[in-house]
Amino acid sequence: METIIDSLLQFWSFTGFANCTWQHLVMICIGLVFIYLGIKKHWEPLLLVPIGFGIVIGNIPVLAGLQVSIYEQNSVLNILYQGVRMGWYPPLIFLGIGAMTDFSALISQPRLVLIGAAAQMGIFGAYLLALLLGFTPNEAGAIGIIGGADGPTAIFLSGKLAPELMGAIAVSAYSYMALVPVIQKPIMLLLTSKKERLIRMAKPRAVSQKEKIIFPIVGFICTAFIVPSGLPLLGMLFFGNLLKESGVTRRLAETARGPLIDVVTTLIGLTVGASTQADVFLNARSVKIFGLGLISFIIATICGVCFVKIMNLFCKEGHKINPLIGNAGVSAVPDSARVSETVGLEADPSNHLLMHAMAPNVAGVIGSAVAAGILLGFLG
Repeated sequence: METIIDSLLQFWSFTGFANCTWQHLVMICIGLVFIYLGIKKHWEPLLLVPIGFGIVIGNIPVLAGLQVSIYEQNSVLNILYQGVRMGWYPPLIFLGIGAMTDFSALISQPRLVLIGAAAQMGIFGAYLLALLLGFTPNEAGAIGIIGGADGPTAIFLSGKLAPELMGAIAVSAYSYMALVPVIQKPIMLLLTSKKERLIRMAKPRAVSQKEKIIFPIVGFICTAFIVPSGLPLLGMLFFGNLLKESGVTRRLAETARGPLIDVVTTLIGLTVGASTQADVFLNARSVKIFGLGLISFIIATICGVCFVKIMNLFCKEGHKINPLIGNAGVSAVPDSARVSETVGLEADPSNHLLMHAMAPNVAGVIGSAVAAGILLGFLG
């Protein structure tokens, strides 16, 4: 009988019930909220559902030594997590983003690239605030990139500068990407007048196929020479776009923007979520990171909208820019551009801004990669 009781007690010691703490339960509830928002509210379901389920996986209480935890060397989850920690996944996602991105709006209206550059001020604003709150320069740089609203870039940079903060930074970045409509719309309405929201922009000119092919080559050479440290992200982004626009590598482009990016997105979401174990995630520093990420995102949106208003001071009538597209300077493609379209249609149901907003939106993708390269060059 004692043997049976001892065996049962030993079995009990291995169960999640025996090792569970209130912190595990809190994190599991957070994971369930992510899943709910993805499924019920349709907020970035391709991101929030894998991350939410990953949070649940990572916070199932496990006795040390079973070789199943994401932080236990050579466990299955640990091996999959190497793609995040070593920075393999983000460039592959950028390859897919490049293969599905049409740069025509930016090529036809090159002045709008300045909006994408202005929105990156949120990154450097959050960097300074993080320093004031006591984070090291490397940690502050990794936190600041959240303002670019670009999850893969945030993971890539945090993996290089502050790997111990990667879970909080990645979850924060993806959370605010999902909350783009909620965060940006009130700011846009607050900073613009009714008259400004009614501005109609001239139709973009048609872009030739030759221009579309030349752009990724010239764009890559120019940006890579300026910021060589951004090579992995910029190279894969522009290479993916060249596959799309060349017309002779359709199979490669379809693979990059389809099966490849889907697999990598699933793995990155699941492993990032699993990395948020209660003992390493649930602390005051994570709360600060979430707060700084929100501030960074707000600053980026404000800078984008206000920069358009400043540009309009120097634009002639008929060439003015609707400031509602300023929010699209962040890297959340195409969600922030859709917010520009939605708010614009609310002001004037016949004024479509999506085609214009896509220019600063794709510029923001390039801008966030350049900003990451600058921070990595100075801090890495």
